Amino acid sequence: MHPSPSLVPGPAPGAPLLWQTARVLAVRDETPRAKTFRLELPHRTRHMAGQYFILRLTAPDGYVASRAYSLSSPPEGPDGSTVIELTVDLLDDGEVSGYLHEVVEPGDELDVRGPVGGFFAWDGAGPVLLVAGGSGIVPLMAMLRLARSTGRSDLVRLLVSVRTPGDLYFADELPGPETTVVYTREAPPGAGPRSGPARARRHGPAGARRGDRVRVRVGGLRGGSDGTAALGGRTDGFHSGGALWPVG
Repeated sequence: MHPSPSLVPGPAPGAPLLWQTARVLAVRDETPRAKTFRLELPHRTRHMAGQYFILRLTAPDGYVASRAYSLSSPPEGPDGSTVIELTVDLLDDGEVSGYLHEVVEPGDELDVRGPVGGFFAWDGAGPVLLVAGGSGIVPLMAMLRLARSTGRSDLVRLLVSVRTPGDLYFADELPGPETTVVYTREAPPGAGPRSGPARARRHGPAGARRGDRVRVRVGGLRGGSDGTAALGGRTDGFHSGGALWPVG
């Protein structure tokens, strides 16, 4: 019988983040250029949907490279998680993402530190409008999964913009009454490429009432991008963040 993993609370502001050596349980393809890495932590760690972890690689000669990757998994419960998922986009000439995609396999160990990023996080307690382009869906998927797992899908509306069906992350899991996908270059048969924005404008989170203030989370959209144009607006280079938006 294995002892229960010790609890590492989410760090308080200004507190140091501790490195943990995580074991890779599984590697899953999301798109031709994105993979999800399922990691087992040695300590149960509290985190929130929308936060991220820092991943560190150390070469035999001592060279160190680290990158921040968003959690695509929600917390397992109020006491945190022993298993997390990080979804990583393969970047051209990316030394860390390239190693993860081309070398790492189940059974390997990776150094991680986190969670980080409390401002962007969502606690699942109030209505939220999620807007994503491409890989920006990753932290928002953790929020959608949290809402579904707690039976509060009515609090969430997710609008996703991608170029083609092959670029859509979490394609098998994403569809549902809370989500709208907009295709800007090529749509799947039977789906109009511009059909999503009108629906998104008509419907905010079902759990929001007139006068409520709905939190907004935006991930992966930049001014002038295909996704920004498809959503009928501009982000002026705004990559990710949160805001409050009044209903009605």
